[in-house]
Amino acid sequence: MDQLLITNVADAPAASHPHRATIIDFEPDDAPWPDTGVNVQVMQPGQPNCRYHSEPVQEDFLVLHGECLVIVDDEERPLRQWDLVHCPANVPHVFVGAGDGPSAILCIGSRRLEQAHYPVSKVAARYDASAREATDEPAEAYADWRKEPWTPVDNPWPLG
Repeated sequence: MDQLLITNVADAPAASHPHRATIIDFEPDDAPWPDTGVNVQVMQPGQPNCRYHSEPVQEDFLVLHGECLVIVDDEERPLRQWDLVHCPANVPHVFVGAGDGPSAILCIGSRRLEQAHYPVSKVAARYDASAREATDEPAEAYADWRKEPWTPVDNPWPLG
């Protein structure tokens, strides 16, 4: 059930994974939002936020803290605080922490279609952010990462 939520980023639950960004997630596990996903992802230098992928809907990202890279269409582009990335549908992308400390991105994405494609990317593979083989199945793209669970952690916000 979709309900009004007013909260501070520092008060939202966070979870960490050994291979990817720490996620600060505003949605309750038992009641995901039906239209739009919103979270903050905190990356250490060299750490990806997910696997290189594209979706059939747009996504938008705002760098809240630090420096990171976005790999878009198999090309690295540096980003810094307050840079915005508008990612149209079907554009492959992934973010990777950069600089001397943590970075954080606000991620906003449509939930109109729950689909994704995970292409193979030599550039993303340098950060362990590429699927081993192209697939449309998240379970296949994340098979090696799924061997280790997400762990609830203290919320790292605010950074710095």
